Amino acid sequence: MAASNQVRALTQRAAEVIAEKLGVDIVALDMTEQMLLSEVFLIATATNDRQVEAIADAVFEELAKIGEKPIRREGKGQWVLLDYSDLVVHIQSQELRSFYMLDRLWNDCPRIELQISEAR
Repeated sequence: MAASNQVRALTQRAAEVIAEKLGVDIVALDMTEQMLLSEVFLIATATNDRQVEAIADAVFEELAKIGEKPIRREGKGQWVLLDYSDLVVHIQSQELRSFYMLDRLWNDCPRIELQISEAR
């Protein structure tokens, strides 16, 4: 069972916001076969703590415009997690992204293709 179209659309919009705020290495993982609670993990990297916070704030604000509010927000500085139940957004510094390697931890999960152009 793959992630629902509604969650994929929400993931796409969140990824676009992240790219607009200059987040990089944006990856969406379909977690439907691994987890009971979340369909998608969206992972992105920011260059510093302020950018992590700015990206998280921008995702929060943009998704709120379409009626989506996270059930929780965790972290500060180098890692912020926004939990929308079916979509969990992880915004990490390069250092923590390299250390925790969520992409590798969940490498058996299919990637969801995103239609974005990341800033270089």
